[in-house]
Amino acid sequence: MASTLTKRATVYLDPGIHHILKVKALETEQSVSDIIHDALLHELAEDQEDLNAFKERAKEPAISFETLLKKLKADGKI
Repeated sequence: MASTLTKRATVYLDPGIHHILKVKALETEQSVSDIIHDALLHELAEDQEDLNAFKERAKEPAISFETLLKKLKADGKI
C-alpha cells in the first residue's frame, strides 16, 4: 500500500515492538506506517463485526447463567 495519508499521528511504541516493525518493513518492502495502518484497519474491521453481531442478537431473549447451564447439561454438552 502506498503512503497517501494526509493526517499524521505520533505513536509511542515499546522499543522491541518498534524493532520488530522495522524488520517486518524491510522483509515485506512496506513502510512501518503502512504496516501499522493495515493492522489498525484489521482491528477496526473486527470491532465492527463484533458490533454488528451484537446488534443482530440484541432482540434475542436473555437467559440466566443457571438456565444456560441446565440446558447445556440436559443437551449433554457439559
